[in-house]
Amino acid sequence: MSEVVPPLPDHPSETGDADAAALSRRRFLRGAAVAGGGLLTVGLAGCATSAAPDWRYNTAVPAAAPSASPAASAGSSMGMDMGSPAPGGSPAVDWRAMDAAMDAVVKRYPEKTDKVGNQPLTPRVDGDWKVFDLEALNMQWQIDAQKKPVAALGYNGMWPGPLLRVTEGDKVRAILKNSMTESTVIHFHGQHLPNKMDGVPSLTQDPVAPGGTFVYEFLASPSGSHMYHSHHNSADQVGRGLLGAFIVDPKDPAQRYQVDQDVVWISNDALGGFTINGKGFPATNPIVAKKGQRVLVRFMNEGTMSHPWHLHGMHFQVVARDGWPLGSAAFRCDTLGVNPGERYDVIIECDNVGAWAFHCHILTHAESSAGMFGMVNALIVQE
Repeated sequence: MSEVVPPLPDHPSETGDADAAALSRRRFLRGAAVAGGGLLTVGLAGCATSAAPDWRYNTAVPAAAPSASPAASAGSSMGMDMGSPAPGGSPAVDWRAMDAAMDAVVKRYPEKTDKVGNQPLTPRVDGDWKVFDLEALNMQWQIDAQKKPVAALGYNGMWPGPLLRVTEGDKVRAILKNSMTESTVIHFHGQHLPNKMDGVPSLTQDPVAPGGTFVYEFLASPSGSHMYHSHHNSADQVGRGLLGAFIVDPKDPAQRYQVDQDVVWISNDALGGFTINGKGFPATNPIVAKKGQRVLVRFMNEGTMSHPWHLHGMHFQVVARDGWPLGSAAFRCDTLGVNPGERYDVIIECDNVGAWAFHCHILTHAESSAGMFGMVNALIVQE
């Protein structure tokens, strides 16, 4: 497996690659080929909690008449204007206004926001221990550049929290400092830990009160794609940003992935709506690769809903589930359902040049009459 390359800045123009920066927004929809130099690696992931009105897109697309139908009400609750029922039961909208709204959103992609999460954290070394310092904080987080920041939680001031990466068998020490206004804990999801380090309040440890600290110590095992997150009032705290990726590389280098890019993709569906790595479209970061390269995507679902991820133009080779290699049971697909708490590793052979849509296929998580939003991204394959 190749080393994780730090994620790109939020906007391609910051990479210095003029061709990538000049990517036409319309090509995102048309799948046009994009020429450009240099390998560009983008780390991806997303999360969210406790739905607040601010995350919803403005979906005031003119409709034929106001609607009070159950379907329209349900759609509006998810931030979408479903329009008014027309003869036959289909919503009636002003299609010109709808097209203009959709085009306006795409023209913002990829949109720059003030901060990005999932940044690699290099551990301190204390004898045989790899030490990660994690501070839980109340913070403001921008999911969409045109919306007000939301009141979030995060480790070390980011959402998702820092990317932690170790090797199988490493002695890991994670020091949690709670600088929030409420108690919390950390659970290392998928790891085999001593019971007293499992991070479940009142069962394996006391909650860490505001101003308090707790030290987690364990041997990293098993290898694979794993997560860490709060397990205290977790539907709220995880949804507001207390989560991150915990990657354990196999001790045997021969068992590591041979890929050109290693991408973490964390989904969530609470605060901020439907997000990938703490951002909603058009603020999500594209994956940019050269034709012939192999891209590893580590899907991690930190939300409360199932999300079937679908890639246009190419397929997934699904090679691991919950950190465990599938071996001869590996399979191909173009849509992969990932349930809450699950992780899937997929490899994409980038053999089809163009800008390809990459989104959740529960369509109300990705698109409305006001355009694409939430769980939408792109894989851009260059010549």
